[in-house]
Amino acid sequence: MLFSLRNRLFIIFTLLLTIPFLILSIIIPSWFTSIMEEQTKNSTVEMMDQYSIYIDSITSQAEDLGKQVLVNQTTQQWMKSETEVSNVTSDQRLLMKNQVQRQLSSMMINNSKSMSISVFLNDGTGVWGDLSTLQNTEWFTNFIENDQRWVKTHNDIIAENVNSYLIPLFDLYTLDLTGVIKVNIPSALLETALSKIKLGEKGRVYLVDSKGANVLSGKIKTPNYVLNKSLKEISNSQQNKGLIETAHQGEEYLVFFQKLKIGDWVLVSEITKSELFLKINTLQKNLLITSALIFILTIIASYILSSTIVRPLGKLTKAMKYIEHGDFFGAKGFMQAIKPYNDEVGYAIKVFDHTIDKLNFLIQTEYEANIRRKDAEYKALLLQINPHFLNNTLEIIGGLAAQGKNKEVMNVSIHLGRMMRYSLNTQSDVVRLGEEIAYIRDFTDILKLRYEDAITVEIEEDPETKFVPMIKFIIQPLVENAVKYSFINKQFAQLKIKTENCGDEIFIIVEDHGIGMTEEVVTDLLDTELNNESSNVLKSKGSSIGLKNVLGRLKLYYGENFSYNIQSEREKGTKITLCIKRNSHQ
Repeated sequence: MLFSLRNRLFIIFTLLLTIPFLILSIIIPSWFTSIMEEQTKNSTVEMMDQYSIYIDSITSQAEDLGKQVLVNQTTQQWMKSETEVSNVTSDQRLLMKNQVQRQLSSMMINNSKSMSISVFLNDGTGVWGDLSTLQNTEWFTNFIENDQRWVKTHNDIIAENVNSYLIPLFDLYTLDLTGVIKVNIPSALLETALSKIKLGEKGRVYLVDSKGANVLSGKIKTPNYVLNKSLKEISNSQQNKGLIETAHQGEEYLVFFQKLKIGDWVLVSEITKSELFLKINTLQKNLLITSALIFILTIIASYILSSTIVRPLGKLTKAMKYIEHGDFFGAKGFMQAIKPYNDEVGYAIKVFDHTIDKLNFLIQTEYEANIRRKDAEYKALLLQINPHFLNNTLEIIGGLAAQGKNKEVMNVSIHLGRMMRYSLNTQSDVVRLGEEIAYIRDFTDILKLRYEDAITVEIEEDPETKFVPMIKFIIQPLVENAVKYSFINKQFAQLKIKTENCGDEIFIIVEDHGIGMTEEVVTDLLDTELNNESSNVLKSKGSSIGLKNVLGRLKLYYGENFSYNIQSEREKGTKITLCIKRNSHQ
């Protein structure tokens, strides 16, 4: 079977589709990776250069602004007035401070970068306000002890979130250091420009000092190990910019750096290779998955193409077995699963499918005609009202009319009209049990008018049974029989009709005190059920629906969910109990 059609198709498809696609899924991502890595390096270095130039322009303005304040005559005079207290009055000192404030305000307004200026003496005396804790302030301590001129993001007396450039404040004549000039640069200027540096989609960019502290606001998300190792290599490097690759916890980090002219500040851009090449890795994964799918599809395609003849014929044979057992619907359903092709096999399938439809149509037509005939016989049977009962009712109406009992005539007419409407409604043979009981009430009310005091009827209806579905004309035949057999040997008829709900079962009980049934009659009814003669109930040609007919109809409709019990004793009466499981036709 190695050189079968199926295997040959599989080998050809694999060579033409799967293997080339698999090779491309390995080569293309590697090529894209090298290109993206080179482009990332060039673009990142270029953006970092632009940021460095931008920082240089800002720092140059800050330095120029600080020098202007230092050499300004007003600043020098204020400084002397504050240091030589004994020779200057308080009003003169206040006047000098106001002059300095106006001068600084003018400089700040004319500055295009929204820089602000603060001037402090060593004792904390300031132009805009005194700072008693100046000697303990971190930035001032670093300035005095380490000559650190650039300060990371902090809050100033006159501005918040600023970076500052510090210039020593000294007497131009004596060169005595008396304080500090603080030029505040809005941190937002540096952060906005920094946010424009893009390193992939998830890269991180920071402005840090030599110790790894963030010069701007925000938290550094780069692992400490990676950042500290990179800064150590940067400090030992003679280059001002470059790339450092570091591995940490299974990740490879690319760290771009550029040393700035501002103190020990370093611009750092960091990203992992998995983040940088995420799309490429996803592309490679998708290509490999696609290769696997193509391999699977190749197997399926070769199998399908090699089975276009054998498989349809096999299914056609199975469909014929359905026909052999007379199951046309099963054959039709099975034929729908067979896809006919435009070849000889497909033509045979189409002809067989048409033959099934034709045979099924002919059989169905004859079956439906027979069903309609039986249904017509059944509805005619349902419409029958005992002619004797109808004749007796009309005689009752005539007698009452002759006696001038108009009210009784109306009552009988209403009862009879209700019975006629109930009988003539053949849209459905299923009604509510409450409607059937209402029909029986009309029927027994007419019987009471006919027999007067010779008959008593007690109807006990369980409210929970009113809305239970029930087939029509089940109780009337039992009541007719009870009345008929009660008057054979007696002058008085006593009937009791009862419905009862008991769990999931409904009981309908008709009880009389008539002559009862013989053992032969009861045995005959039981034999009818055992012999399954209920299927022949529609063949009945009687003029009324008898007990046997009622039992047969109930058995046909409810099947195993229906049962009955007959208790009868000669000259004492009969009790018939019909039992229907409630969930059988809910």
